[in-house]
Amino acid sequence: MLLRVALLLIASVLTAADFSGERALEAVKTAVAFGPRPSGSAASRRMQAWISRELKAQGWEVVEDRFTARTPQGAVAMTNLIARKSGLSGRAVAVTGHTDTKRFPFRFVGANDAGSSTGLLVELARALKDERLRNDIWLVFFDGEEAFVEWSDSDSLYGSRHLADKWAADGSLPRLSALINVDMIGDQDLLIVDESNSTPALRRNLRAASARLGLSDHLGREPAAIEDDHMPFLRRGVPAIDLIDFDYGPNNAWWHTAADTTDKLSAASLGVTGSLVVEMIRMLEPR
Repeated sequence: MLLRVALLLIASVLTAADFSGERALEAVKTAVAFGPRPSGSAASRRMQAWISRELKAQGWEVVEDRFTARTPQGAVAMTNLIARKSGLSGRAVAVTGHTDTKRFPFRFVGANDAGSSTGLLVELARALKDERLRNDIWLVFFDGEEAFVEWSDSDSLYGSRHLADKWAADGSLPRLSALINVDMIGDQDLLIVDESNSTPALRRNLRAASARLGLSDHLGREPAAIEDDHMPFLRRGVPAIDLIDFDYGPNNAWWHTAADTTDKLSAASLGVTGSLVVEMIRMLEPR
C-alpha cells in the first residue's frame, strides 16, 4: 500500500513538472506581439484566431462563445474561447483566465495582466493533451474582464458574467466540480494571494498542492478579497478559486502601466503556477 501511494505521488509530481514555464512565456510573448488587445479590437480577434489554431492543433475541441456586451462606451462584440477535453466521470473542471487588455490612451500591451493568463492556458493545453483524466477539462479564455470606465458590478467581468449565465441556462454549470481562475501570475517575484472569496476547500487544495510540490514559498499567508473572473461562478454556487499575484513591481508600480512588458516576467513563475494548476486538477479527479 505504501509503495502504491509513493508511486502515485511520484507520478503526480512528474505530471506537474511536464508543464513548461519556458513554453508558457513564449506563448505570452506571442500574445503580447499582437499589441494592445482590448475587447472588440482587431488585435484581440487576431490573437483569438491564433489561440484557436494552437488548441485545435493539440486536439482540443474549441468553441467560440460570441456575445455583445453593453458597456459605458456602447455595445461591444466579445468572444469567450472554450476548449474542451472529454473525460468519463460526467463532471468537469474549468481552468480560466482573461485575454483582454485594458483600454488606455498610452500603449498598454499587458504582458502580465492578460498576457500571463493567456500564455499559461495555451501551455496548459499542451501539457494536458495526452493526460488521461476522468473529469472533463474546460479551458476558458475570457473576454471583457477589464472595466471600460471604472470597475463596478456592471462594468467588469463581462465574459465571465455572460458565461456563468449561459452555463446556468444550458445545464453546464451543475457539471462543474471546480473552477480555477488564473490572473497576473507571471511576476518574477511570484506570491499568490490567499484569496478569501475563494471556496475554502479549494484554498486548502492549493496549499496541499504547493506543499506536495515544494512550492509553498509562493503562497501568501494573509487573506485578501479580490474580485476577478471566478466571482460570477461563486455567486452561482460553483466551487471556485482565484490564483493571482496582485503586487506587481515596487509598490505595485507596473500594474496597468506601460511598464507591464515581458521583461518583467519569469518563466519560473509561470512554471510554478502551471504546476500548481496541474496538481490541483489531479487532486480533483474522482477517487
